[in-house]
Amino acid sequence: MGHGEKTGELKKELRLLEVFSIASGAMISSGLFVLPAIAYANTGPAVLLSYLIASLLVIPSLFSKAELSTAMPKAGGDYFFIDRSMGPLMGTIGGFAAWFSLAFKSAFALVGISVFLPFPHPGFSQFQMKLIAIFFCIVFTIINIYGVKHSGKTQIIMVMGLLFLLISYILLGIFFVDMDNFTNFAPFGYGSIFSTAGLIFVSFGGLTKICSIAEECKKPGRTIPLGMFLSWSIISILYLLIIFVTIGVTNPFDLRNTLTPITLGADSIPLIAGIGGSVMAVAAILSFITTANAGLLAASRNPM
Repeated sequence: MGHGEKTGELKKELRLLEVFSIASGAMISSGLFVLPAIAYANTGPAVLLSYLIASLLVIPSLFSKAELSTAMPKAGGDYFFIDRSMGPLMGTIGGFAAWFSLAFKSAFALVGISVFLPFPHPGFSQFQMKLIAIFFCIVFTIINIYGVKHSGKTQIIMVMGLLFLLISYILLGIFFVDMDNFTNFAPFGYGSIFSTAGLIFVSFGGLTKICSIAEECKKPGRTIPLGMFLSWSIISILYLLIIFVTIGVTNPFDLRNTLTPITLGADSIPLIAGIGGSVMAVAAILSFITTANAGLLAASRNPM
């Protein structure tokens, strides 16, 4: 783990691609595979504006975290910044809060896998789903113990596979978008757009978790801000395009009454109807796994 006995620093093993993959993997999960349907039920097609506003709202956090983590590239992220600026007591409170939020986010992601498992493989019991969640938790814990380099490489493979599936969904679905689905654009008024943006904001929360492992980034002054900006811009555009396609290809009534909007959207695309839902369920499982891995990686750095 240590870079040397004298310094006690962690090895700098993460490059730009790892930073991008960890930040992106932490962002793509329930915010894309579950929330759009709930948000659509509250907002209608104007949910696109809600996602755009939520994306813009994360920019101040992005700037401040990028500035802090390049000035103080240390393990622990939020804890370290609060400890240095407001003292050990506030640091401890903030550190515990950040650690719990990461732990809960990772647990939520691991349990989220069970929502999508019945699509490719029906017939799992609740107990079996919990066992699968525990299995993945143990696997990622072992990978993280083995070294951040391996965790970063695992994350790259999973995120690139996930991005390939999501881009394929957009390219296949864009030709079947029914613009009539957007006619009543804001049925619940424009106030609902802003309230829904607050609900969606959690989707972008994973972006700044990379700061917890700033100490292990090569050239943190360049790698962290660039990785975060690339992740924010690419994932924000993906979010908007995927939701646009999903609203365009699905029946509005069905979309309001589902908890798996992207799998529903994939089954509504004529070219991949039948298998599309299972493929996007696999993408959803991948996204939850990447979030869990990124969350475990970041949370494990707080005690350091």
